[in-house]
Amino acid sequence: MTTVASTRPAPSGLSIRTTSGPPPRSERRAGLLLSAPFLIIYLLFLIGPLLMGIVLSFFNTTTVKNGLGGWVGLSNYTKVLEDSLFWDAMWHSVLFTLFTTPPLVILALVFAVLTARMRRGRVFYRLAFFAPYVVPSSVVALIFLWMYTPQVGLITKLFGALGLPVPDFIGSTSGGWTAVTLMTLWWTFGFNFVLYTAAIQDVPPDVYEAAAIDGAGPWQQIRLITVPLLGPTTSLVLILQILASLKVFDQIYLLLGGGPNQSTRPVIEYIYDTGFTSYRGGYGAAATMVYFVIIVAISAAWYGLRRWRATSTAAA
Repeated sequence: MTTVASTRPAPSGLSIRTTSGPPPRSERRAGLLLSAPFLIIYLLFLIGPLLMGIVLSFFNTTTVKNGLGGWVGLSNYTKVLEDSLFWDAMWHSVLFTLFTTPPLVILALVFAVLTARMRRGRVFYRLAFFAPYVVPSSVVALIFLWMYTPQVGLITKLFGALGLPVPDFIGSTSGGWTAVTLMTLWWTFGFNFVLYTAAIQDVPPDVYEAAAIDGAGPWQQIRLITVPLLGPTTSLVLILQILASLKVFDQIYLLLGGGPNQSTRPVIEYIYDTGFTSYRGGYGAAATMVYFVIIVAISAAWYGLRRWRATSTAAA
């Protein structure tokens, strides 16, 4: 393949080379050198453990002995697929996703729109909404454990002041889901809020000015301009939130320990308990691979749906 290059004078007196082919070898080498640190870390800490997990899943490896153990083939995968505890934990992860994803998407959109329309204090509110996201999960769990304390906790007192029955946040299944959902909303709300805020800032102000001249009020501008233009961002936020919720571990483990009676234990905690409490490393690796395939299938389905919608829109 030939490379066509031309040189034309630039306003500053420098020459600009334009090419219609691949970059020269020196540029490709420089690009590889610059990306080498990331590639090394990616291979060591992502691809390497993934390949090791695949290998371990075919052996009856135990985490208290050296070596891979004996070859068992697909036996670990068969046991995982037949294990009701694995599917119960999977259902708990799905249940958590159903509880948290809609409010985290809707509330982030609403508050981002409201904040963008504020004339004063905009920076303060953006900082206040995003600040909890950078707090470590262990700290957040301790804070909410104190607020969920019966009779003296802030949240339990709030329920009582409103005349509502106070759930048993730690000792019951329904109260546990309420507790972890409220904690997650407060803790992770800021990430989606920042994504929507950045997308709103990219909307041209001329669009709103033209709509105002045509007589559109603030609510009509939000409904007919802002929300439709934020469609791609909403799609991105939705899939990111679904994947993040399906991978829940920290808050449930620290706040509830998967209890009571494992009624809130998500699938990642199940894998953790299997590999590091029951010491069944090979079986835990197989469960991880099954869960990995489920996550990849969801991501692939979302990607295929977006491609199909883009194709349909272009054809129309």
